[in-house]
Amino acid sequence: MNPPLGGLENALGYRFANKDLLLRALTHSSRAAERGAGAAADNEQLEFLGDSILGFVVSEALVERYPSASEGQLTRWKSYLVSATHLHRCACAIGLGEFLLLGRGEEQNGGRERKTTLANAVEAIIAATHLDGGILPARAFIHRIILGELQNLENDAFETSNAKSTLQEWTQAHGLPIPRYFTVETSGPEHAKSFTVEARVGEFTYRATGPSKKAASQQAASLLLDQFKTELRP
Repeated sequence: MNPPLGGLENALGYRFANKDLLLRALTHSSRAAERGAGAAADNEQLEFLGDSILGFVVSEALVERYPSASEGQLTRWKSYLVSATHLHRCACAIGLGEFLLLGRGEEQNGGRERKTTLANAVEAIIAATHLDGGILPARAFIHRIILGELQNLENDAFETSNAKSTLQEWTQAHGLPIPRYFTVETSGPEHAKSFTVEARVGEFTYRATGPSKKAASQQAASLLLDQFKTELRP
């Protein structure tokens, strides 16, 4: 049995006049199919609408917050804020998984913790909020729950985590080849492997080591970008 919806509404910061909209936003397709209700009862259409509302509000907020940012920066920051990874993190922060309405199979397969399921539910809730109360409460929800990291977008940690995107933008702007990444070494025991990845742009290369290929490639890209900014500075 799912917890009372009042607890979720407290976390969302919004009270629904039409509780059925909130219930639909929480209903996974597996639950609707299990009950023979069909697509009209699950959250996939709401997810579709919520994705568009989210993209608009995030774009609006970024332009207002960073009036001098380039289109490339805005695109990169928006991609992060609307990503499944970020939405999943936001969903976990408000305990959304506890309230999802899942079919038995989805429940048994860990659907309450699945990244895509939770991210999609966040988008569905955005749409449900908009349909219930209009754009103002939907915008308020997005600002409160999803844009909390807006002030951190320019810090070093964020730039490092997106170094591969930043490096690609840099190379395109300077007419350089597209960055390529090669795993050159794997070491350590199975439970604590270490990966060395080489980032290469033409004749420029840099290697970095990390606990995963993704982490190593991001670090290599960050170091190579620093090298470019130093050696190719006008």
